[in-house]
Amino acid sequence: MARRRKHDDEHDNHERWLVSYADFITLLFAFFVVMYALSSVNEGKYRILSDSMMSAFRNIQANSATQVPILVQPPIALAQKQPQAASRQAEEKQQRRDKMRNVAKEILDVMAPLIEQGKVRVIETSRGVTIEINDSILFSPGQALLHPLSAKAMRAIAQVLAPTDFPITIEGHTDNVPINTAQFPSNWELSAVRATTVLRLFADAGVAADRLTAIGYADTRPVEPNLLADGRARNRRVTILIDSTAPEKGREVALEEDSAPEPRQ
Repeated sequence: MARRRKHDDEHDNHERWLVSYADFITLLFAFFVVMYALSSVNEGKYRILSDSMMSAFRNIQANSATQVPILVQPPIALAQKQPQAASRQAEEKQQRRDKMRNVAKEILDVMAPLIEQGKVRVIETSRGVTIEINDSILFSPGQALLHPLSAKAMRAIAQVLAPTDFPITIEGHTDNVPINTAQFPSNWELSAVRATTVLRLFADAGVAADRLTAIGYADTRPVEPNLLADGRARNRRVTILIDSTAPEKGREVALEEDSAPEPRQ
């Protein structure tokens, strides 16, 4: 009788691995459920998962009052605003292009005689319209005072531009022949003063001053080689750029905390 009882006890011990195996499978299932839930965090799902895990391991029924319903609402308002904003921007760009074409046409009309003589060129670019004027009809050599006839032509351009809202940049350019006078020590001063002279005429003719910018480039941006007289004459010019794009407001760039210099001890 003693031997049979010992044999029965050993038989019971061999079946205990099922308990450990069941615990392992349960923990493995819980691990994968948690990993899946963490892949897309949602507050409602997280609370439901927490209640379910507590109910499973404590063998109690989760309180349904603590479950948060999951409501998925498509971002209808955002989806509608984006196409509307894009459509509005496209419409504004098209309106500015149409205005720019009208401006270019009016400038061609008022400058037609000088364009036929090859003294003025009107060029359309992706930025807008550029009016390139040879300095021989504007200034005497080495001077920055406008000729009376050229001043009349500049006022005609200003009258076309005054009612618009396009930013205007006036650029002065020279050839590479050095200049050294009491008034203009170099071509930098000459080109800058010539551009400023045209700017002041535009402002006096009614163009808003906050739309005007004058820049002197000296001989740094030639359109022809300066080897021959014709090339140098072509490079002595005043360029009026009418920008079709509205100026953007800048945004201050802040230093990152990690890149900020450490205070000195």
